[in-house]
Amino acid sequence: MNKFTKKKVFIGIDISKDQLDLVLLKEEHFGTYEDKKVPNSFNGFDGIVKWLEKKKINLEDCLFCMEHTGTYGLLLFAWLSQMGIDFVVEPGLKIKRSLGITRGKNDKLDARRIADYAILNKAKLEPFIMPSSLLIQIKQLLTYRDQLTRISTSLKNSLKSHSQYQRVSGLKSITEEIKGQIHDLRQRINSIEKQVVSLIESDEELKKNYKLATSVKGIGFVIATFMIVTTNNFTGFENGRKYACYSGIAPFEHTSGTSIKGKTRVSNLANKKIKALLSNGANSASSWDPELKAYYKRKTEEGKDHKLIINAICCKLVNRVFAVVKRQAPYVITYQQKIA
Repeated sequence: MNKFTKKKVFIGIDISKDQLDLVLLKEEHFGTYEDKKVPNSFNGFDGIVKWLEKKKINLEDCLFCMEHTGTYGLLLFAWLSQMGIDFVVEPGLKIKRSLGITRGKNDKLDARRIADYAILNKAKLEPFIMPSSLLIQIKQLLTYRDQLTRISTSLKNSLKSHSQYQRVSGLKSITEEIKGQIHDLRQRINSIEKQVVSLIESDEELKKNYKLATSVKGIGFVIATFMIVTTNNFTGFENGRKYACYSGIAPFEHTSGTSIKGKTRVSNLANKKIKALLSNGANSASSWDPELKAYYKRKTEEGKDHKLIINAICCKLVNRVFAVVKRQAPYVITYQQKIA
């Protein structure tokens, strides 16, 4: 039985940069809301405790529910975890769609909807597990690396444009300056990657799972580290299929009765970043992995679309990574070319 089915008090929280809008909802008085606004700080969190104490409500009886809000919610998550308080963090779109047609929007109303969602779905909710400080550091470094990579890509595109100008104007200073900036960014990106590797090697579990993941052809430094972060070191997803759904690469049937016979397709609800990274890995694996190379060739000859094949290879890569981590043994290529 889900531990949350016994909860009687539900607190929905709408998180913003500077403040938290809270709504208290009791199961026995469904539809009757009590609102509270506090700063998004440790002083504000202390205010939550005092608020509940005044109402003679124990923290152990409460379930806190909130949306994913990026960095704005990190401090709150850390405090709730440290206090041992039960809480869940759900995608905003999932909450919105679960409540059907709604009208109007403000912070207080959003908090009420989150509280409604929590009480209506308590049997299905899973507790949020706070990542270790090491994983949070790695995630921040990867985010910064991604930002620098985007800037570098923009400068490379700019360099192409100014190189064309230079052929006519003869002005070299701009292209030389852009080349210097690209070189500096490359050095900073390399430094970040070394920091990430150093953090991974400082923890035996992270180090082992990283080596296992990268034993799969097509899975390099970037994909492996992103998978470690997004899976909480492979503890946040039961299997590769669930992670494939999260990544937006798992195909779903689209039929109903006799009138709707749509093509099997992937969902748009996905982590677009990891999906793009896995696609890059799949393109590489289809060239260097003998089994996947043969698979790509066979599907191409059958007339399958390139994107469809690459998506299928993405799923294979994810399942391989989860398999090697589960059995704690590196991936070994066993494919042998059939001889006619």
